Amino acid sequence: MLFTTPTQWLALAVALIAGWLFGLASHPGGRKWKQRYAEERDVHGRTRKDYDTRLTERDARVAELERENGRLASMTAPVAAPAVATPHAPLAQTAARPAGTRARWFDWNNRVGTNG
Repeated sequence: MLFTTPTQWLALAVALIAGWLFGLASHPGGRKWKQRYAEERDVHGRTRKDYDTRLTERDARVAELERENGRLASMTAPVAAPAVATPHAPLAQTAARPAGTRARWFDWNNRVGTNG
């Protein structure tokens, strides 16, 4: 076993306490962490304030749009778009293939007006 006598246990305890005291003595006091925390708190405050401002603006915009929607819905004469008949082009507007040829995949080689 590693520690068998009370003297060895006492030496271990003294070494642990000495290491703990040395660690406390070499610690910078937390100034760096306090400063980082304060900076993060300030950034969070600005972000939260910006979020609240945007939320208020959005709610005002929604209320404005709802008023406009209510005003338009209360108009007596509904506006209808004029019906315009558009002629549909035939689906097959491809050029006829030369006699004796058959359709290939995607008609790569049967294009009219191309050399190849």
